[in-house]
Amino acid sequence: MAFELAALAYLADILLGEFPSKHPVVVMGEFISGFERHFYHDRVLPGALLVISLIVLTLSVSLMLVYLSGFLPAWLSLLVLALLASTGLAMNMLHASVAALLTIDNPKQALSLLVSRDTGTMTETDLYKAALETWAENLSDGVIAPLFYLILFGLPGIAVYKAINTMDSMVGYKTARYFYFGKTAAIVDDIANYLPARLTALLLVLLADDKRRAWQCLWRDGHKLESPNAGFPIAAMAGALGVALGGDAYYHGRLKHKPTLGLPVNPVNDITLAKALAMKTGINIIVLSLLATGILFNHAHN
Repeated sequence: MAFELAALAYLADILLGEFPSKHPVVVMGEFISGFERHFYHDRVLPGALLVISLIVLTLSVSLMLVYLSGFLPAWLSLLVLALLASTGLAMNMLHASVAALLTIDNPKQALSLLVSRDTGTMTETDLYKAALETWAENLSDGVIAPLFYLILFGLPGIAVYKAINTMDSMVGYKTARYFYFGKTAAIVDDIANYLPARLTALLLVLLADDKRRAWQCLWRDGHKLESPNAGFPIAAMAGALGVALGGDAYYHGRLKHKPTLGLPVNPVNDITLAKALAMKTGINIIVLSLLATGILFNHAHN
């Protein structure tokens, strides 16, 4: 039932997007903020306890939901679990958020809600580069990785992954406040995203017009960023579009030197971003085709 669950959840996210009710990630964020407010110390142990407590709580709630769904008819149980799992996917929201940068009046302000870097002094090229990097990296974090763990472990898998990813996005920074407190969250997130980041990069290579160039950029540049995972989808995206991504950027008022990924064959502009966003169709086709293949394979062997 894993592939059926993933296919329905993915379709629900594409067709319905975000539900109007309070999102589970918001609840997780409130738990993290509350834990930090009461138990913060700039040491590894309190941060590790945060990771353990949220994972245990998330796993317990998700297992309870799976158990309760077992009292429903099989078709209704599958539908309910798929709708719950769809809240852990973000293809619709991610695409809409990045696409809005092409038409919105104040793209720098909108981008500041998507990235941690400073946007105030960005040039137009910097803005589009950041948007492309966000699209590539969050395609892994918000789409491929959640699907990966949903297929492997069902609703508990995607729920625990979202808990890990949310902790990393809130406390997994190498700043003075979170260097030790957020260390465990960052390490666990790196482990959780190791395979999904590389699968996302391969998916982007498959969608590239020049697959050879995309593969070469991925192979050459994927490991260059400080993060053990983020560079792979970004390098693949850069190669697929024939652009140079990465490079120096300001974070919290400080200039951070970062390597360049890809090749400057084409300019980074609104046309490039629109071309990258158009990959959504191909991604949906490939993902749904793989899920359908999994469903047919399972049925053939049952």
